[in-house]
Amino acid sequence: MIFILGIERRQQIMEHLLQDNKVYVGSLSKIFKVTEETIRRDLEKLENEGLLQRSHGGAVLKEPTGEDFSFAKRAAVNCPFKQNLAEKAKFLINDGDTIMVDSSTTALTLMHLLVNKKNITIITNSIKLLNDFADANFKMISCGGDLRTHSCALVGTAACRALTRYYVDFTVISCKGIDREKGIMESNEAESHIKQQMIRQAKSKLLLVDHTKFDKIAFTKTMDFNEIDYIVTDQEPDALWVSFLRKQNVKLIY
Repeated sequence: MIFILGIERRQQIMEHLLQDNKVYVGSLSKIFKVTEETIRRDLEKLENEGLLQRSHGGAVLKEPTGEDFSFAKRAAVNCPFKQNLAEKAKFLINDGDTIMVDSSTTALTLMHLLVNKKNITIITNSIKLLNDFADANFKMISCGGDLRTHSCALVGTAACRALTRYYVDFTVISCKGIDREKGIMESNEAESHIKQQMIRQAKSKLLLVDHTKFDKIAFTKTMDFNEIDYIVTDQEPDALWVSFLRKQNVKLIY
């Protein structure tokens, strides 16, 4: 029997919750082969951290439809998937590159793998990225703007205007979901506008999406697939996606 640590189990509970919007104590007990009391303690801890709301027999998410999860919630889920795809994407970035980076936790994971690169310039709307790399050997540029505290992101007209001053080698973004018919989608318009502007300013455009983002529809369309050069994901998509992206001239890395 394979045993997992409590912190790993709680992370996987959150992954189940994000996919299904609701989890049940009995089902989780069987999945993880622990007692229902252990699962209840896990759910209580996650509720105390503001990650879910307990309900009769289980737990539910608290966000309304169309709203993004907070930065803390996004950082807590799908960590192995993000790390996996970031390891694949890091080879696209070279010494001396200039990069625009959005406020996604997936892009942040990639940036942490670039610490040994030389002469990198990063332009970002991510408060977390600016804080994490305050002492790094990178040139860091903030776009300024209005602070969206929910996602630790700078947004608004001033932020978009500041981005137009720069032209970069790469833009690195993630998104809420991708759908073959509806395109690349985001959960709020403010951050969608920032991503659109970042894409306009780059020679090469890189979209980071783990497999849970495929066939997922969100609140607002951000862009079409033909505006992206690379999609990096953690596992091979199905044949329909592979064929579709090839026709869109998107380089798929998995």
